[in-house]
Amino acid sequence: KNHQRIHTGEKPHQCSQCGNAFTRKTHLKLHQRIHTGEKPHRCLLCGKAFTDTTTLKRHQMIHTGEKPHQCSQCGNAFTRKAHLKQHQKIHTGEKPHQCMQCGKAFTEKCHLKLHQMIHSGEKPHQCLLCGRAFRDPKALKRHQMIHSGERPHQCSQCGKAFTQKGALNMHQIIHIGEKPHQCLLCGKAFTRKGDLKTHQRTHTGEKPYPCSQCGMTFARKGDLKTHQRTHTGEKPYPCSQCGMTFSRNTSLKTHQMIHSGEKSH
Repeated sequence: KNHQRIHTGEKPHQCSQCGNAFTRKTHLKLHQRIHTGEKPHRCLLCGKAFTDTTTLKRHQMIHTGEKPHQCSQCGNAFTRKAHLKQHQKIHTGEKPHQCMQCGKAFTEKCHLKLHQMIHSGEKPHQCLLCGRAFRDPKALKRHQMIHSGERPHQCSQCGKAFTQKGALNMHQIIHIGEKPHQCLLCGKAFTRKGDLKTHQRTHTGEKPYPCSQCGMTFARKGDLKTHQRTHTGEKPYPCSQCGMTFSRNTSLKTHQMIHSGEKSH
């Protein structure tokens, strides 16, 4: 009977709170935990609780290191089959989700949705502390670390901490001492390809980042972003001690010397 509902589309078990309907009563019970907040399945290793056993089992793989879904082409392994499927699109080049406005294609529907916000100008995720808005909730979370001072990714060799794992990975190359990217014009070498590209602009004079408001051009994207704050008045770097805000992180650091006693008023 339950199987036949796959063909008939019948969903007799309806949630009284949101109207969502299900083919099985057990599925409805699981769903209702969203409304009740009930999480009866607890991880014995870290105490984190879950609504169902499947999610608990997936979580436990973090502790065991188990990755049962392996890519046959490159050997990369994943905890979830869905993550493996997503990864395999790298090898196939499959990008089924296309933007109707500019033609750009994406492997995942969620990536297309985020991209479409560029055209609509929509930024639904706003920082409650400074008002800055973002398209992506992850970008908002990263931004909020500016206010909280949180730097969860720490270098095991020198103790320097970073807000993003990618920034930590790039930093760690310093300790290896490897500089594989060399400028053919002056011989200067760099740990990152991006740094070499930026450096080469000192020879070419190229400034590919123009300000849409005043036309000034910049060699680095970061310099453009900092400049644009002169137009917007945005000051995303607040002092944790007195609340003063600054447009540049360097300005904040200079200001903080007043509180530490390193610099007089």
